[in-house]
Amino acid sequence: MKFTFAHNNFNVLDLEKSIAFYDKALGLKVVRTYEPEDGSFKLAYLGDGTSPHKLELTWLRDQEEPYNLGDNEFHLALETDDMKAAHALHTEMECICYENTEMGIYFINDPDGYWIEIIPAGKY
Repeated sequence: MKFTFAHNNFNVLDLEKSIAFYDKALGLKVVRTYEPEDGSFKLAYLGDGTSPHKLELTWLRDQEEPYNLGDNEFHLALETDDMKAAHALHTEMECICYENTEMGIYFINDPDGYWIEIIPAGKY
């Protein structure tokens, strides 16, 4: 028996705002959506165009309060082939929330407060 990663999920308050953020900050594009007839939720699957792994963004119609992320100890990590350009973009977007210069990595946060680790390609 073998298992492979399919997707990770983040619940979001504003689906369109989150889709725009992930597109601008990380180049992730919507590859599939789903919405039931009753409109109680919407799913948007984002992909990087290279790997099969997806980020599923879930919007729930009845959710009005921000999600409790606890200590926010979980995160996604994405590699980049150009740390300097990525850092400049994320600085401009004012979404860098933590930097570890000794390790050569940093984290950005999305509109709902989820952390995304940015690492140089091939380093970790």
